[in-house]
Amino acid sequence: MNCTHCILQTVTFPVLSGRPNLKTLISPILAQIYPKSAFKKTHQNLKLTSFKIRASLDNSGDINNWVSRLPRGAFSGDKIFKLISGATASPIGQFISSPTTFLHSVDPRIKLIWLLALVVLPARSHILMRFGLVVYVALLSILVLPRHVWMDQLGRVSLLSGILFITLGLGSDGVPPLVQLRTPPPAITGLPNLPMSLGGYSYVIMKLGPLQFTRKGLSVASTAACLSFMIFQSASLCLATTTPEQLAFALRWFMLPLRYIGVPVAEITLTLLLSLRFINLVLDEVRNVSLGIVSRRIKWKQLTFMETIDIFASYIRRIFKNIFSHAEQISQAMIVRGFRGDSNTHKIYFLSDSSVGMADFVSLLCLIGVVGVALLSDYFLV
Repeated sequence: MNCTHCILQTVTFPVLSGRPNLKTLISPILAQIYPKSAFKKTHQNLKLTSFKIRASLDNSGDINNWVSRLPRGAFSGDKIFKLISGATASPIGQFISSPTTFLHSVDPRIKLIWLLALVVLPARSHILMRFGLVVYVALLSILVLPRHVWMDQLGRVSLLSGILFITLGLGSDGVPPLVQLRTPPPAITGLPNLPMSLGGYSYVIMKLGPLQFTRKGLSVASTAACLSFMIFQSASLCLATTTPEQLAFALRWFMLPLRYIGVPVAEITLTLLLSLRFINLVLDEVRNVSLGIVSRRIKWKQLTFMETIDIFASYIRRIFKNIFSHAEQISQAMIVRGFRGDSNTHKIYFLSDSSVGMADFVSLLCLIGVVGVALLSDYFLV
């Protein structure tokens, strides 16, 4: 093996210690550039930095314990349980029997058709039509629902839709591309420059620093925000004005032709009916357990971090235990009433009147008008 050697000039820098006299080997090249006084000043300005790390072996809660340094003002269990109990206080997905409005008397099959139309139309219509449907559903909720219900529902859905609109509007096409166009400019090709548009068209609507709000971002954001608002609020409005039995009857009426191709229509209908009934039990349990913890007046500031986590774990465990207990009681009640697992032979009383009234005709005419306006908006609103 052949080895080659070369001689390199080395530099030894001062060591971080307290000794006053240090021998420093300086390269002749560096000595010509930097005088010796510069190295002396650098050595004098160096200071020793020390770190002290302390830990506590016990869980006594003294100043050395790392758990005591966690922020407790923002993480208050009492506030969290009050928010949970307040959020579940208003009916979410529940039938509201009073006050009785014209929407309560509309046939549930027409309501399902309205739901399908309100989900499809915001994605396939003009932007003005989307916001018009949002205003229509919001006004209908104000007229039909009680004051405390529609204020709570519209506030939450509007907040969610607003966040979606801002994030998608600035995020879908908000950052300008940092690429160079592959086509040569007109000056090189010898072609004349294209004239500017005389109609005042601008692709960029607004600029916010490095971000920009474009027409593509407006289209994407309006579609997502309006669609989210329509899905949540229209479904909540339908559940608030229609009993679970009526919804199960309407779904069964639409799915009856699917029995000939082997679809278990009876099982799907029974599952939907039990699910709609079970939503109220789940929300009631969440609210009751949280109110029970709040009423005990726990001193959260005196608890350690692990004790707080244990209370939240017991809260979730108690909710699941009560829910499973209710499910077992429901199954036993169904067995006592003659249910043996076959949904086809078990008689289900939907308690729904299939008569068509004036409210149904008005709803159908309004549905036809809304669909017609949405289809014509693409041709006349450009």
